[in-house]
Amino acid sequence: MALLDRIQTDMTAAMRAKDEARLNAIRLIKTALKKLEVDSMKPLDENTELQVLNTLIKQRREAADMFRKGGRAELADKEEAELKLIESYMPAAPSEEEIEAAIAAALAETGVTSAKQMGVVMKATQAKLAGKRVDGKALSERVRARLG
Repeated sequence: MALLDRIQTDMTAAMRAKDEARLNAIRLIKTALKKLEVDSMKPLDENTELQVLNTLIKQRREAADMFRKGGRAELADKEEAELKLIESYMPAAPSEEEIEAAIAAALAETGVTSAKQMGVVMKATQAKLAGKRVDGKALSERVRARLG
């Protein structure tokens, strides 16, 4: 089932269940996807949908951190609840072994030994992990540790 169809089905279910928090989060996802679809004037492919969801996840993480630092735990909890819902639409995250294997393969493939060329390794690693949910910040830290 296409992501927008799945979101529409879940939105209908949330309306029937009168689950306001879930409904608002689903509307947020649908709005972001539809906006990009209208702006690009063509249907979204799976990679583009995943990019939109990754952006929403990153925004929710940053907002939750900022609310926690500002002493607004109730708003941070709301953001984290939305984050969990958005993540439920994402593909499975790779295991630790898969990430390590992808980094090792990218290092061997590119022959990079200096942290100055980390971007080359990151690009190759992300290509190997394409289609899976990967946190870019955590991945860059791991690559930096391997190079440093």
